[in-house]
Amino acid sequence: MLEGKAVIEDTDMPLKMQAGALASASRALDLFEGFDCISIAAYIKKEFDKMYGGGWQCVVGTNFSCFITHFKGTFIYFALGTLNFLIFNPTHSFSC
Repeated sequence: MLEGKAVIEDTDMPLKMQAGALASASRALDLFEGFDCISIAAYIKKEFDKMYGGGWQCVVGTNFSCFITHFKGTFIYFALGTLNFLIFNPTHSFSC
């Protein structure tokens, strides 16, 4: 596990949801090889869909750019180890 080593670059998520994002990423890194970004992203997306309803998107990698639209309170971008994680929901907002 890489707990305590995450660096949140930008977010508008509530703190509880942020903690869930970091925990999901850490679990995914325990389950999959660090180079298997597709499996890591799929795991995190499915966890967020289960916890907060469908529509979540997750991007994982070492070098990517993006320009997205998301609902307020559903965005986080962070680094954990050598990977960067972008999690957001473009379809609806949540109350936590």
